[in-house]
Amino acid sequence: MGVYTFENEYTSEIPPSRLFKAFVLDADNLIPKIAPQAIKQAEILEGNGGPGTIKKITFGEGSQYGYVKHRIDSIDEASYSYSYTLIEGDALTDTIEKISYETKLVACGSGSTIKSISHYHTKGNIEIKEEHVKAGKAKAHGLFKLIESYLKGHPDAYN
Repeated sequence: MGVYTFENEYTSEIPPSRLFKAFVLDADNLIPKIAPQAIKQAEILEGNGGPGTIKKITFGEGSQYGYVKHRIDSIDEASYSYSYTLIEGDALTDTIEKISYETKLVACGSGSTIKSISHYHTKGNIEIKEEHVKAGKAKAHGLFKLIESYLKGHPDAYN
């Protein structure tokens, strides 16, 4: 098994506390509302929303995938950090055992810097190159931009 790590960094005009509330704490409600073509539904299968919780994400009709299950590994509102692992679903191919994600929001002026790290755990001697994950990165960035636009258009939300 190999582990391949990729890092991303985005900036936002939205402060970390507000962005964390929308992007992490209420994403299960907000994203299906503003991007139903991307995510149709998010549901907790076990747990209370904290570490160890298992969620099933059902993708929208515009997605090439049907669903994934992920486990919340950590969530820290004080440091605006969140990590989770994809553990099941058709987004995991026969070459990928799991994908772990770490996200941290850091204050940057009046906005935020979003630091994201993904760890692809492969089966056997399969190698993952950055070009293989570009489409997923682009979709994730697009979803982030939708959330950011929503927050800009709704200045009283998630304060």
